[in-house]
Amino acid sequence: MEIVLRLLLRRLMALPIMILGVTALVFLVLQFTPGDPATVALGESATEAAKEIYREQHGLNDPVIVQYFRFLGNLLVLDFGMTTPPEQPIINMIAKAFPLTLQLTFIGVFLAAIVSFSLGILAALYRDRWIDQVIRLVSVAAVATPSFWLGILLIQYFSLKLDWLPSGGFVSFSEDPNEYFRSMILPSLALAVPVCASLIRVVRTTMVEEMDKDYVRTAIGNGVPYSTVLRHNVLRNALITPVTVLGLRVGYLLGGAVVIEQIFDLPGMGKLIFNGIVNHDLHLVQGVVLTIAFTFVLVNIIVDILYLLINPKIRSL
Repeated sequence: MEIVLRLLLRRLMALPIMILGVTALVFLVLQFTPGDPATVALGESATEAAKEIYREQHGLNDPVIVQYFRFLGNLLVLDFGMTTPPEQPIINMIAKAFPLTLQLTFIGVFLAAIVSFSLGILAALYRDRWIDQVIRLVSVAAVATPSFWLGILLIQYFSLKLDWLPSGGFVSFSEDPNEYFRSMILPSLALAVPVCASLIRVVRTTMVEEMDKDYVRTAIGNGVPYSTVLRHNVLRNALITPVTVLGLRVGYLLGGAVVIEQIFDLPGMGKLIFNGIVNHDLHLVQGVVLTIAFTFVLVNIIVDILYLLINPKIRSL
């Protein structure tokens, strides 16, 4: 427990630096994006005097460094600003949309982990046999399949042709659990398949490398059952790299969820960022991007702690 707390403390000490870097990058990129916020807020027909008053009221004439520190101060109190007219607090919009994106992402992570670990281990156990060849062929094909294209194919087949699942829309779990899972199956599959395919190859490679090590042959030579060696030694050591990759892939899944939500008409962060881009609402885009970035940083801290649960040898580091 002490080792876990020490690792967590080290990661938390680095967290402010990472967050400052993320906020600075997002702020500067959006700060120099073409377009005048005053024109977006007031409309093309607004007079130059009205636009100048708007810029002065909202601090847009201040130096960039002043605007950045004001932006940081607002973030400390979870104030992402207001949307362009009609004005709404951005934090309220994110609070409604973000849970759906998280649900979609973690259902995708769960599916990717279960399938990739199962097939990756199976391919390693039957390496160079027909089972291994089939799994590798399917994984290569799936890696080359973009999520958005797969989503369209799933809609065409399972929704339009077979009429088994809805093509879009969302029903909350509290309203109807059955319809909730029906509405999440296709977008979760579209999100999980490419990640699952790449992870299968990682699991297979690490398993094969671990199975070829001397300690495995020594243990089997001393009469230890092969299944015991696999369960207690090979799996624990081999899964460290796949867990690392899966943790990094959460960022991809969060970004992919934004696109998938548009295809399946889900009211998550994807719809928010799309509306922000269409309406040139930089504050809304900024709030969505920062929320996703902060989540990615926190997920990676959780992955670091998972190392300790998988392999006790890391606790001595």
